[in-house]
Amino acid sequence: MEQRVTKLWYQDNAGSALLQPLSWLYGGIVELRRKAYQRGWLTTLGAARPVIIVGNLTVGGTGKTPLVTWLVRRLSGLGLRVGIVSRGYGSLAAQAPRLVTEESNWREVGDEPLLLHLVTGCVTAVGHDRVAAARLLVNQGVDVIVADDGLQHLRLARSCEIVVIDGARGFGNRRLLPAGPLREPASRVADADLLVINGLPEHSSLRRVGVPVEERAMLMTLMPGEAVRLDGGESPRPLHEFRGRPVHAVAGIGNPERFFRDLTIRGLKVIEHPFPDHYPFGARDLSFGDDLPVLMTQKDAVKCLGFADSRLWSVPTAATFSEIQARDLLERVLQKINYQPR
Repeated sequence: MEQRVTKLWYQDNAGSALLQPLSWLYGGIVELRRKAYQRGWLTTLGAARPVIIVGNLTVGGTGKTPLVTWLVRRLSGLGLRVGIVSRGYGSLAAQAPRLVTEESNWREVGDEPLLLHLVTGCVTAVGHDRVAAARLLVNQGVDVIVADDGLQHLRLARSCEIVVIDGARGFGNRRLLPAGPLREPASRVADADLLVINGLPEHSSLRRVGVPVEERAMLMTLMPGEAVRLDGGESPRPLHEFRGRPVHAVAGIGNPERFFRDLTIRGLKVIEHPFPDHYPFGARDLSFGDDLPVLMTQKDAVKCLGFADSRLWSVPTAATFSEIQARDLLERVLQKINYQPR
C-alpha cells in the first residue's frame, strides 16, 4: 500500500487529483495553524538554548538523519555540547520525554533516535512534546539542540531551519496531503534559513515553485561506507568485496530505491526487498531460504541486533559536501545560533 501511495504522489495523475478536495481542506488547516502562531493566538515556547531544526516538506525519507549526524559532529568538534531531540516516530514515548541510552529498546524510543545516539554519542531525548524533550536536554547541560524533523512543530521555537529535499523526488506532484507528499506548500522553502538538496536536483518540481531552490540550496551526497556485520563476527568489509554473487538488500526507509541504487552502482547484484518506512523487522522477515548476505541500512540494523547472525550486514551512510559548501553551511548555522568561540 505504501509503495502504491508513493507512486501516486510522485506522478501527476488522475488518482491524485481525485483527492485534491481533501488537500484543500488540509492546506486550510495548515495555513490557519501557521497564522495562529504568527499572530500569537498559539504560543511558541523556547528551550533556553538555540534550536536547529533539520526537517523536510514531504512525507518519507530525504536524508535528514545523515545530515543531522554530519551537523552534530561538526558542532561537537567546536567544543559545543550538542543534544538531539526527536519525536521518536513509532515509539512508545508518551507526553513525558525520555532520554535515549545505549540499552534503549528501539520500540520504546524509535529507530532513528536510537541510531543517532549510537553513532554520535550525543545526549538524545524523545517525546511527543518536543518542547519538554528539548528542556530535558537543557537540564542535561547541552549548549545547542538539533531537532531531527520538527519543521512543522511550530510550538518549539527555533534559531535556524534547514530544509532537506530529495533531488530525485523533489516535491512530487506538488500537492498537499493526501493527494500528494507535501506537509506544507512547496513555497514554504522561502522561509527556511538553509536548503540542502540530497543528490542532484533532477526533479522538475524543484523549478516550479516560484522560489529559486537550486540557486539557494547546497548539494549533499550520501556515501555508503564499509559494511558492518551485525553479530560482530568479522571486521568491516568494503562493498566491492560483495561483488561476484547476488546479495539481498533490505530497506525499511522512506526511499528504499535510493539504497538499492547506491549498492547497484557499486557493482553489487542486488535482490531488492523494500519494506514500509520504520518497519518492525523480525527474524522471519530476513529469512530468504539461502545463505546469501543480507545488506541493510543502519536504521534497519538497530531493529535487528537482537537476532543478528552471520548473514546480516549494516551499510552506514555519511553525508558529504564540497569543502566550500561544508564550510559555508556550518558558518551560516553558527551565525544563526549566535555562536561565540570560547
